Amino acid sequence: GITREGKHKRRETGGRRAQFRKKRKFELGRPGAMTKIGEKRIATVRTRGGNKKFRALRLDSGNFSWGTEICTRKVRVLDVKYNASNNELVRTKTLVKGAIVLVDAHPFKSWYESHYGVKIGVGKGQTPADEEETKQSKNVQKKIAARQKGRTLEDAIDHQMASGRLLAKITSRPGQSGRCDGQILEGAELAFYQRQMKH
Repeated sequence: GITREGKHKRRETGGRRAQFRKKRKFELGRPGAMTKIGEKRIATVRTRGGNKKFRALRLDSGNFSWGTEICTRKVRVLDVKYNASNNELVRTKTLVKGAIVLVDAHPFKSWYESHYGVKIGVGKGQTPADEEETKQSKNVQKKIAARQKGRTLEDAIDHQMASGRLLAKITSRPGQSGRCDGQILEGAELAFYQRQMKH
């Protein structure tokens, strides 16, 4: 079977190592989960000590956090766009830790608009559709006005909001925890991955 030991490897000097024992149960490895995008399907694996791992075979959503706004929402995962370790994982749309994915922007957009009372993700040359004014109490208006003071929104994020999709990075391990959670890319990190995707 698959093992995680290094006893079969040559020494640093290049010499062969003698085999002094057979494989042990505690050295085992298991096949990768190769989590795909689809209707949630999770298998449980019994591990050492009777503990459990949750192998996500298919996932379609996860909790993604927008760091600068301190806002976390459960959103749909739409596509895998980039993987630094292996292009094959992008072609096969495999969800792994560190993969760059496209997620649905609507939950974040609607939260932002209600929190700050402004429309975002409006393309150039477009005017925001006039919606009926919702009546707000003086207290709420005051609160929203106070939030406006320190508000900044990156152009790159605003641009993505217009398309209804955001680039995000998976930070959980879907094949171990059965979850696909992560963070929305922004700032220098977003710029870096956008450059990588152009190459």
